[in-house]
Amino acid sequence: MGESTRAPTAAIIVIGDEVLSGKVEELNARFLVRELRKLGVAVRRVEIIPDVPEEIASCVRAASATYDLVFTAGGIGPTHDDVTIASIAAAFSVPVVRDAEVAATIRAVSGERFFERDLRMADVPAGAELVYGDGATRSRWPVVAFRNVYVLPGVPTILQRKFTMIRDRFAAPPFFSRAIYSREGEGAIAHVLDKAAADFPSVAIGSYPHVDAMDHKVLITLDGRDEAVVSRACAQVAAGLGPAVVRVE
Repeated sequence: MGESTRAPTAAIIVIGDEVLSGKVEELNARFLVRELRKLGVAVRRVEIIPDVPEEIASCVRAASATYDLVFTAGGIGPTHDDVTIASIAAAFSVPVVRDAEVAATIRAVSGERFFERDLRMADVPAGAELVYGDGATRSRWPVVAFRNVYVLPGVPTILQRKFTMIRDRFAAPPFFSRAIYSREGEGAIAHVLDKAAADFPSVAIGSYPHVDAMDHKVLITLDGRDEAVVSRACAQVAAGLGPAVVRVE
């Protein structure tokens, strides 16, 4: 694998007044960032926005044009503040339509507890793909995908199940990571990191002060798609730090 291999990029858009007000702890973006990284997808933006259709449409439209993949979390359901589907349709100037298969499933599953309002959960942007998953991950409730936008629910446990249904779509060459712990602070080691960043442009080098750690002052991370290149960069940094190195992982 060459150093020029580009990672697919992604944006995560968390939708919900309840998150912005602090009524609900945000867990979905954290989960998606971790899972996408495992798949080799580079998350480049995370936004938390309110249940305002114009803001949702604008944010989704911009993200779809900028990143390879977009994941929305929240705002799908039968209540007044579930406006994500209509907002995504507006973002791409298509109407909202009711999927007959999903509507039939809602009626069948609900039985005597069916409410007409529940059928809003069968509404999709016209032209959307409904992804049901395959094999063990197949579900009667699909994930709605429109172009490169994947619409996920806001309840974390359900979002995680839904993402499992579609995760195989996004597999890319993985990231390789190394870590170096330094007993010297950032000022003393910055020149070593600057040189490594210049010598290995395909390796993302991060420097993170750990003020409360007992045995080190800085955690240095090195991430890239070419394992050999990451290893060479790690060796160069470790050699440059010399006695400042506490350990390499």
